[in-house]
Formats: sequence, C-alpha cells, structure tokens
Amino acid sequence: MLRLMRDHARSWLIKILLGIIVIVFVFWGAGSFREQRSARIALVNGEPITREEFRETYNNIIEQLRQRFGNNLSDDLLKMFQVEKQAIDQLINQKLLIQEALKFNFRVSNNEVASSIRKIRAFQNAGAFDDRLYKNVLSRYRLTPEEFEAKQKESILIEKLRSLITGGVKVSDHEILEWFKWENASVNIEFVLFEPGKYKDINSSVEEINAYFDKHKESYKTEPMVKIRFLRFNPETYKAKVKIPDEEIQDYYETNIDEFKNPKTVEARHILIKTDQDASLEDVEKGRIKTLNIHKMALEGKDFAELAKQYSEGPTKDKGGHLGAFKKGSMVKPFDDKAFSMKAGEISEPVRTRFGWHIIKVEKVNEESTLSLKEAEIKIRKKLTDKYAKFIAYDEAEAVYDTAFEGDDLVKTAEDKSLKLLTTEFFTRKGPEKEVKNREKFASIAFSLEAMEISDIQDLGDGYYILQILEKIPEKIPEFNDIKEKMEADLMNEKQDEKASNDANAFLSALKNGGSMSTEIKKYNLIPTTTGLFKRYDSIPNIGFEQEVTISAFILSGKNQLAENVIKGKKGYYVFRFMERKEPDHEGFDKEKGQIKEKLLQEKRLKTFDAWLTKIKNRSEISINEDILNR
Repeated sequence: MLRLMRDHARSWLIKILLGIIVIVFVFWGAGSFREQRSARIALVNGEPITREEFRETYNNIIEQLRQRFGNNLSDDLLKMFQVEKQAIDQLINQKLLIQEALKFNFRVSNNEVASSIRKIRAFQNAGAFDDRLYKNVLSRYRLTPEEFEAKQKESILIEKLRSLITGGVKVSDHEILEWFKWENASVNIEFVLFEPGKYKDINSSVEEINAYFDKHKESYKTEPMVKIRFLRFNPETYKAKVKIPDEEIQDYYETNIDEFKNPKTVEARHILIKTDQDASLEDVEKGRIKTLNIHKMALEGKDFAELAKQYSEGPTKDKGGHLGAFKKGSMVKPFDDKAFSMKAGEISEPVRTRFGWHIIKVEKVNEESTLSLKEAEIKIRKKLTDKYAKFIAYDEAEAVYDTAFEGDDLVKTAEDKSLKLLTTEFFTRKGPEKEVKNREKFASIAFSLEAMEISDIQDLGDGYYILQILEKIPEKIPEFNDIKEKMEADLMNEKQDEKASNDANAFLSALKNGGSMSTEIKKYNLIPTTTGLFKRYDSIPNIGFEQEVTISAFILSGKNQLAENVIKGKKGYYVFRFMERKEPDHEGFDKEKGQIKEKLLQEKRLKTFDAWLTKIKNRSEISINEDILNR
C-alpha cells in the first residue's frame, strides 16, 4: 500500500483519498491535536513550555548522544544521562534568561541577526555567505529561515545578558600564581603495599561457605535469557529490482548540484618554528630570525622537504612538512589566508600564527570545480538505488507483518513467501553473538516481547527485522553445588582483602605511635619503595594512577608526614609517608601565565553565571507537569 501511494502520489485517486483523510482529521482529530501541541510541560513565571518545545529539545539531545556513541547508545545510557531532565532544565533556563534579558531592555536588531548568520561557516561558500546553501542546510534540519533566525535572535539576547553578568569578572596575578604553584608542585613519598593475593594460608570451613551462600546468593543469580526466531529484510538483496531512469538521475543532479561541487583546495608543505602564543617579544623575535634564516635557504634552492625534516618543530616534520590538500578554513586564519593567496611553486615569507612562525610552500592549487552529470552519475545511481532498495525491503517486511498480524504464524508466512526464518540460541541482554550486528538493540526488542509475540518492524541499521519470541528463561539462583567452587574463591578473596586491610591499619597505627618504618616492615616482610617526585596529574612512579593516593600525598608535609588513613588502591592497601616537596620554577610561570589566566577566567565566569542563574531560579515561579512529561 505504501509503495502504491509513493508511486502514484500525484494521481487524482490518491488526491481524493488524501482529501477524505484530511476531512476526517479536521472533524475528529483536530481538537486532540491542538490539545497535544499546546499541552504545557511547565510554566516559568507564567510562560508555558509546550510539549512541542520539549520534544524538539529532547530529540536534539538524543541526536547529540547518537553522534557521540553511535550504535552503543542504549536504554541504560539514556537513563544515565537523564535526557528528559536535561531537556526540561535547558528549556527552563532558556525561558528565565530571555525573561531577564528583556527586563534589562536588551534588544537585538535584524542587522545583528543577519551579521551573526553570515559569519556561520556552515552557510558559507568559498568564504562568502551563500543564501541557497543557507536554505538547503536549514531544510535538512527541517527548519525554516524564520524559525532559525528567531532562535539566533534568542541566542544573541542571552549572550548579551551573559556578557553583562560576567563582564566584571577578573583574575588577579596572585590567583594565577597560586594556581600555577598548586598544579606544578611535586612530592616524593615512601610507601609499602599490602597485597591481598600474597596471603595464601587462609582456609574456609563448610559452615563459613554455607553462611556465605546464604548471605550472597542473590548476587549469583543467572541472567534472564530468551530464544528468538526472526526474519531479516536486507536492502542489499533487493537492489536488483531497482531501476533508475536517466531522467531521475538528471533531476537529482540538478536539484542537489551543491553536492557535486569540489571546493578550491591547496596542497602545501610548511616549516614550523614554535613560539608560544603569549611569548615575550624577545622570544617572538628569536623565532622570527630563525625562520628567516631557514627561509633564505629555501629561496636559495635547498630542498624544502629536507629543510622541513631538519628544522621544523611541527608534527609533519618527518613527512617533510607535507600537509596534503586542504580546504579554505581548515587551517588557522593567518596560515589559511596566506596559502590561498599563493600560486603553485611559491614560498611564503614567514607567517605567524598562535602555533609559531611558518614558512609555506604551495605545491599545487586545485581550483573549485563541479562534477559533470556524467561524472556524478555512478554516485547518484548508487544513492538512489540504496534508497529505493530500502523502500522495497520495508514494503516486503510490511507485507509479512500485515499477514502475521492478522493471525497467521510467522513460520507459515515465511514459507508462503519463501523467506529464510532464522532462530537464535538462548541469549542474555547483551544479545546473540552471531546472527545480528546491532546486538544490544536486538536484545532490547526481544526482551520487551511476551511469549510468541511478534514485534513491529524494526530498523537495526543493516536491514528491517521482524522478531518472534519462542521461549524465556527467567533469572534464578543456581544450586549450591553449581557455584560452590566460585563461592569458595570469592570467600577466599574476601578474607585475603580483610587480612591485608587489617595488617595495613595495624602497621599505620604502629608508625603513628612512634614505631620506625625499618622496624615495623620486618614484621610483615615488606620492602618500602620511594616514588620520586610526581605532580598532581602524573601517574605515580611504582604505583600508577591512584587519585586517593595523590590527594593524600599532597596534604602531607614535614610536620605531618604520615597519611591519616590507609588508602585502598587497585593492587592493595597503601601506607606511605612524606619525603619531600618541591615548588615549581617561576621561569615556567611566565610561559604558562596567559593560558592559566584564560582558564581561570572561564571557570570564574561560569561559576559566576551559574550562581546568578541559581538565584534567579530560586525567586521564580516554576512548575513542571510531571503527568504530561511522562506520557
């Protein structure tokens, strides 16, 4: 039916059918539709947040998570990220900020909106705003220019408010220095490690094992399992049925011409002499002179690639400074501007960017071009074939689903249509190991079905699926004898851990009561180890990354040499004492001062703005309709 409607969407019969549907919708469904659109999720000082706004924000967050996690985005992750809470919080904050901005009489002119949009790279072609590209991009995201411009206006309004609230935030030289000292100080400790695995002379009685089983049996529950049979409708198998007429190829080409444009690119090499962005004038000049000397050698005919290998301080040094071909906007602006103003074979004067001084040699310039229809045909044909093959696969799945839905068994339906019906082994919530690619989503669908229930048509990325559950095995506590060996091992580990902890605490107590390290370690047959100096964010030598050890070590001093408590780490229990502390060299401070200032400034602005927003929230009237939110 769907295919019929697609193929004949312009026919008079379909228009009549659609007209009837619209009339029915208006008289029977319009009221509920208006109710749904206007349903209030929340009220912020009397202003509503609608379900439509909530759904849009919710879907945007989901899309961001999908781009980040891909097929690994599961229901558990969505729960962890509290997407609904994120969405409603975003909308409430946005309403409050716009309300406050209007109280300050902030205004945004049409010129400001237009100017901000023209600067967005996604809407630019060869560095200039392209109105056609602008509309195409918005269309892809189902936005009209009016909708986007309204959102942009709100963003500018909020940014003006943010600037007002955080504009007075300052960072003093004292704060910068204290942060530098805190981040770059280093300490040296001496430690002993009580490893649970070294306690071998531990046994467990039958009574202890029985008691352990009674106490922990819930933790040994088996996972629930299911067995599924399913049909897969792979679009690949339907490609042979697709026929794309030449007229459609041409129509696609003309409608999507931007897709076939190749922007201008430059292929270049460069030599980089690093100079910090906040370097002193003296250091900047030293870098420039060094670059000029290399530039002179390049102009005299020395091989540029060899000069790059010898002198460049950039990551492409070993490749002779080769950057490959790049588009406008791919590099930092001064580098970009210079490279795109040069001709093939030219060597630039030294160019300074935030990374340092560059010498650029352009090897090739590829002018902007557009693929001809003939050149683009293969790509278009493949794209349309993939699209229509997916349509056919869905239609086939729909035909089977409609039949099965009417009561026929999935096996009979598959036989009638000569389809291969696959059956899995029993599997857990992780999904079957062999049959499908998207295991977690497949499992999520399977576990939502009741006995012999048939699923809706499911898109799992590699085709459409229809699942039918055959059998479920619920979780259960295994028989004692089935897990006896595992329980004995777990009980042994628990006792070893307890023994190591007790000994470590006794050892630390002895040191605190005046015992010497050399005397006490003999009782436990331990060898103390010194870490050497390490910073807060370093891996601790001879220990590794242990945050609690690091935190405790940096609290210690010559007057307070012993850690307050035993620290449990990945390998066991640590007891340690202070050896020395070293403050950072102030010479390094001058190089890092600018970066630290910017970092602290951003943090203080964020805290200031968050604190201000919290005050606004506390004095505002905000109500959330949980009933509608959870529908």
